[in-house]
Amino acid sequence: MHGPATSLSTSVSAWLLVLLCAVSGAYCLRRAGRAGGGPAAGEAAMGFGMALMAVPLRLGGDWQAPVLGAVFCAAALHAMWLLRGGPHHAHHLVGSLTMVYMALAAGTGAGASPGSAGHAHGQGAGLPLLTGLLLLYYAGYVVLGGARLVTVGAAGATGAPAGPAEVIRACRLAMGMGMLAMLLTM
Repeated sequence: MHGPATSLSTSVSAWLLVLLCAVSGAYCLRRAGRAGGGPAAGEAAMGFGMALMAVPLRLGGDWQAPVLGAVFCAAALHAMWLLRGGPHHAHHLVGSLTMVYMALAAGTGAGASPGSAGHAHGQGAGLPLLTGLLLLYYAGYVVLGGARLVTVGAAGATGAPAGPAEVIRACRLAMGMGMLAMLLTM
């Protein structure tokens, strides 16, 4: 099953992940512009960074991993700054540090880029503990976020268009699913 059909389906799913993350990032950027920054700006950076990291092509050299690592180290520092406002910003810190981890894994040759299949498959490496813990975290985040979105949607099923809160939840859920998908390829 490693023929052209598999690589084509992997490429299509990687590009769909790129599109999903870029659209989520664009929505968050638009929201950040209206709200004057804040957490939405961090979510926009996360969405665009995830989109860039999920691109199934190497874009000329080995600059991606160090640049993305530096960007998400800065995002982690920003998330730590946001923690002074309360623990509800901890997810931003986890997300930023997860992106640093994936950028380092891609840069050290621990596998292919996170957007491509084959991170350590067939190398006998097994699943690293940190990757497993992050998979559990994001699986729980996606299930909980999906349940919240369905509950809100069921409570307000009046045929009215989705409000901003539902769109924000859907955007966060999409980025959580994207993170889970990228971790699964490691």
